[in-house]
Amino acid sequence: MKKIILLLLLNTITTIFCFGQQPTFITNDLDAYINKGLKDWNLPGLAIAIVKDGKVVVMKGYGVRNVKTNEPVDENTLFMIASNTKLFTATALAQLDYDKKISLNDKISKYFPDYTLYDPNTSALVTVRDLLSHHIGTKTFQGDFTYWNSTYTRKQIMDKMKLMKPVNGFRQTFGYCNSCFLTAGQVIEAATGKPWETEVRDSILTPLGMTNTYTSGADMANMKDAAQPYSTFFTGQLTPLPYDKLDNLAPAASLVSCVKDLAKWLTMQLDSGKFEGKQIIEWNALQKTRDMNTVISSRKSSYLPSNFSGYGLGVDITDYNGKQVFSHTGGADGFVTNTCFVPEEHLAITILTNNDNQDFFEALRYQILDAYLGVQNTDRSAFFLKYFNQEMKETVKATTDMQARVKGSTPELPLSAYAGTYANELYGTINISADKKGLSVKFNDHVDYAANLKYMDNGEWMLIYTNAAYGIFPLKFTIENGKIVSTVVKVNDELEYDPYLFTKVD
Repeated sequence: MKKIILLLLLNTITTIFCFGQQPTFITNDLDAYINKGLKDWNLPGLAIAIVKDGKVVVMKGYGVRNVKTNEPVDENTLFMIASNTKLFTATALAQLDYDKKISLNDKISKYFPDYTLYDPNTSALVTVRDLLSHHIGTKTFQGDFTYWNSTYTRKQIMDKMKLMKPVNGFRQTFGYCNSCFLTAGQVIEAATGKPWETEVRDSILTPLGMTNTYTSGADMANMKDAAQPYSTFFTGQLTPLPYDKLDNLAPAASLVSCVKDLAKWLTMQLDSGKFEGKQIIEWNALQKTRDMNTVISSRKSSYLPSNFSGYGLGVDITDYNGKQVFSHTGGADGFVTNTCFVPEEHLAITILTNNDNQDFFEALRYQILDAYLGVQNTDRSAFFLKYFNQEMKETVKATTDMQARVKGSTPELPLSAYAGTYANELYGTINISADKKGLSVKFNDHVDYAANLKYMDNGEWMLIYTNAAYGIFPLKFTIENGKIVSTVVKVNDELEYDPYLFTKVD
């Protein structure tokens, strides 16, 4: 009997001792891995926090937030966390559901009687839960070229959603939808009289002490600790970008934060809605955000220890080496970020970066998950980098090939013939003007869209956005009877996949 008690005591001591022990990768290799990743991926700066067993075990910045000033990244450096905003929105709505101020199953028509989608049947049935689950039948990112950085109000965006023709059936497939999250967020004000910003701040940010988190990035250029956004899209050259203006899509994408604050948010997620002993969000509400509402895939991953993936309310759900993982990524121009938590392991991770054209922020997350969840060591960064470099090489070649075709050739018609106003039903209008240098494009109703057109040959022009993140593409005009009829405009797939047809109206 004494021997059994002694063995139990030894096991207890061993458990206590191991409880706070961190994997070797975290204690010995993390710094070197990240510093190599910054170099390999042309990434100016990165901030990271890891929460384990209720404690922040890593909170650190690497690299710089601005390559000109060399100001270092630290735990207070601000990044646009973009779609990581979504779980804040869904959590606020789930808490309102718990408080019986709304129901997640309420039809949107209850709050917005005139709200319609492309399909009238969907319009009649769509609920708050549907909008938070990305399954109204549209494609991923559909409409975002229209909405992102636009001057359209939230109501105007909601009104435009009826023009988004779905490609799949209602509640049948996953199609990531920012305008859906905007609409869901607007339910907060319709139901409570409090704007989304106020509700998120009052119910989540303030109780958690997230004093360095902002519901708007409109003034980010003047924020003391803001990281500068960068991109290497299309040319491979690290290029500074303007800050996005996303207040019109705020419930989907507008939060600005730092790892010090996000560690508090993640600590609450791991403690069933509690932070520092106080219940911030009811556990029942958190559970509802984690219920899978949309199946994304039930097929085994070819490169990760994962067998399924789905979407709850503002959060991705998957398995990773037998553990349930909740996560999300966020992408704004010049920023890509992630948050991740594994309740069974009392583990959470957030990684914030300021170059939008790299996969290191995700490779690092997987590397950390591998270390904590006992997955055989694989250099995730090296694996991802091999494919990224090949794709980037092809993209840069396509760009340089187009540039080489600009040799002063003469287009089919005088430049003045191309000038005028062009319209797309969803997008609105663009204006093309001519001068001695060629053609320029003004995207009306948008803050930061502009482009130049340089003639190549064979009726093709090179479209060059002034914001490097949006891309460089070939463009052709449709000409009938010596007059311009229309043109098709493409933008970076990271914003929207499908091109837009613009018809000349004058």
